[in-house]
Amino acid sequence: MGLGSCMITFFGAFLSGFLFFLPISYSDKAPDYTFVKEATSAPAVVYYDYIIIGGGTAGCPLAATLSHGATILVLERGGSPYGNPNITNIANFGPTLLDTSPTSPAQQFTSEDGVYNIRARVLGGGSAVNAGFYTRASTRYVKEVGWNHNLVNQSYEWVEKVVAFKPEILQWENALRDGLLEVGVLPNNEFTYDHLYGTKVGGTIFDAEGHRHTAADLLQYADPRKITVYLHATVQKILFRYIPGRASPQAYGVIYKDAYEVRHQAYLKRNSNKNEIILSAGAIGSPQLLMLSGVGPAYHLRAHGIKVVVDHPMVGQGMADNPMNVLLIPSPTPVEVSLVQVVGITKFNSYIEGASGLSLSTSLAHRLSNNFKRFLSQTEHPPFRVLPEAIARAAEMVHGIANRTIRAGVILEKIMGPLSTGHLALRNTNPDDNPFVTFNYFKEPEDLRKCIEGMRTIIDVVNSKAYSKFRYKNMPVEALIDLMLTLPVNRRRKHANATFSLEQFCIDTVMTIWHYHGGCQVGRVVDKGYRVLGIDSLRVIDGSTFYHTPGANPQATVMMLGRYMGQRILHDRIVHGSKKKN
Repeated sequence: MGLGSCMITFFGAFLSGFLFFLPISYSDKAPDYTFVKEATSAPAVVYYDYIIIGGGTAGCPLAATLSHGATILVLERGGSPYGNPNITNIANFGPTLLDTSPTSPAQQFTSEDGVYNIRARVLGGGSAVNAGFYTRASTRYVKEVGWNHNLVNQSYEWVEKVVAFKPEILQWENALRDGLLEVGVLPNNEFTYDHLYGTKVGGTIFDAEGHRHTAADLLQYADPRKITVYLHATVQKILFRYIPGRASPQAYGVIYKDAYEVRHQAYLKRNSNKNEIILSAGAIGSPQLLMLSGVGPAYHLRAHGIKVVVDHPMVGQGMADNPMNVLLIPSPTPVEVSLVQVVGITKFNSYIEGASGLSLSTSLAHRLSNNFKRFLSQTEHPPFRVLPEAIARAAEMVHGIANRTIRAGVILEKIMGPLSTGHLALRNTNPDDNPFVTFNYFKEPEDLRKCIEGMRTIIDVVNSKAYSKFRYKNMPVEALIDLMLTLPVNRRRKHANATFSLEQFCIDTVMTIWHYHGGCQVGRVVDKGYRVLGIDSLRVIDGSTFYHTPGANPQATVMMLGRYMGQRILHDRIVHGSKKKN
């Protein structure tokens, strides 16, 4: 494993443990999905009404919905989330990030900005590997996008019946909530799925027994007679043809490979001109596959020897990732293990969240322990000093780390938007490989302003009376900031003034919260019905179409979108069929 991979392994698993760990048992009993099969069992050629590329957070609810009016094929490049304790059991979240195998459900990549990241590679998509926080988009977001408000609410409710739950709020999360209220992130909105300014408890996709419920669970809504899901089915390209009398090329099939590298073909049936191929491969996969299929910036495609079907210069543009910055706060008292459950939604457009407790692998604990020891050894020197008694107590935390437990909390801020955007470009023509992705974190000054305000709010919470039980009184915030600067949170250069400049701290320690989006945006690549502009029978329905992240966490809205568009497409199909009969 190279240095970059080691860094990803170290801090990715470290932070993930904070954000995602909960000591529970798990149930590995898979649903009775007779229609989910390995692609190695697929015929050489198949025909369906709809071919959905990607069985992820949007693809699963979309497929389940469409199956009630058409035949559906879902091609998922990853495996099943069921029976995998690293997915089902949140206590084993860390090993998911440590898994660098070709079939890992979390495929690692590092953006050109030097920030470590992952993309999901599993049925259920990001909902199978994330923190589980569930919250809806704001009513303003829904209005700006132009969705039907009533259908949106119905679609959220359809999702929530299966995957959303009210979490149990424990001691540390209570302190965080009260701290947010104390410093003015008001009002107290209690528990709600809704996006409201102030402090609230959000939903979770973990049930009372601690079992994860992913978008794959929404396939229980499907008509099993009309749907087939192939796993480890990697689409190589979308096929296009020209039909006399039509100005635009038409998508009519795909070529995909199974786990043994055997090529298969899937085609749209010719029984209706409403049949379509739908890309739901996510913000990385969807623009990447469009380019590999000949739809993208012509000069870029030709540079990779790809035949241009449509010169689409906006494919891969508008890539954005909500920057995240955190403070790790050692605690003088024991903390429970908690997930992200509380969020402060501020008026200056930053989200404040947190989690506590961690269980580590032996090797990871050893490395983190050594890092913290080096940090403590520097505390006798400027730019700050920590009193001896505080160092002694913090040393207890080091001992705990070395024994695979940690007594600390982490409070993070994520900015809304963001305004800063970048682009995606092909690395090569292999769909299994990650493309080049640039997010241009903090390119827009407004994003940096939001981060600074968010960090100030975190500092106020740390200094609040409500949170005082869980921080060392004699360890100044400057020490906590410097601690973050000692950790390998990314591959970016660290500047000496980052200890006392929040602006520099935001830039130097920026991380991802895995909410990236863009690349196939509405109005640029697809129309308001998510049809690819200039191409017939092809849509993109996933987070790649977003300009901004919807709410504190996008997964609820991405699942909702799959259901929402499934209903819209079925409605259009039925209306078209009725007119044709008449």
